Amino acid sequence: MKKHWWKILAVLLLVFTVVAGMLSEVPRLAILNETIRNLYFHVPMWFGMILILLISFTYSIKYLSKPTVRNDVIAAEAAKVGILFGVLGIVTGMEWAKFTWGEYWSNDPKQNASAIGLLIYFAYLVLRSSFNEQQQRARISAVYNIFAFVALIPLLFILPRMTDSLHPGNGGNPGFNSYDLDSSLRVVFYPAVLGWTLLGVWIVNVKSRLELLRQRLYETV
Repeated sequence: MKKHWWKILAVLLLVFTVVAGMLSEVPRLAILNETIRNLYFHVPMWFGMILILLISFTYSIKYLSKPTVRNDVIAAEAAKVGILFGVLGIVTGMEWAKFTWGEYWSNDPKQNASAIGLLIYFAYLVLRSSFNEQQQRARISAVYNIFAFVALIPLLFILPRMTDSLHPGNGGNPGFNSYDLDSSLRVVFYPAVLGWTLLGVWIVNVKSRLELLRQRLYETV
């Protein structure tokens, strides 16, 4: 039970996020209005994506220094879960954009950069499927994965700040910390970030264990 405490915490935080996110009071801001509740889902998805892809990046480095099947599997499964979170982040962002900006896709610099970042990671999945030999696939994928994460950071956090953007905190548009992320939002927002991230780590943990088990069973056949 002790080693599963974080899974229980993840469930509790997500239940709190959904219930409080839908029922709690939110600031009545121009244009945003009730759509600001998406802050508890859209933004944490991206936070979770970055942290999960960081896990993938870390295990790719570990694989190059210590080439074990476990390091390769965790890197790959974390990348898949990170991509899932990224897709969910884009979908929830598009829905939010429709209500606040008037269209699902407005070619905002951060929207475009996010799409490019996901395409880079989709290419990682294609690359992995292109090799049959396990060690060759793992080694080349690890190198590409490191490149992908290094490219993702400036795409999401540097380039959008160098031009006008509708996203808060970019291109002169004030960020949530100085604009509308008041104490009532923070009470739900921070648990939401932790809850969604823990859920992602949980999924990575389960998928990695299943994949390692599958490979062991395949080797015994």
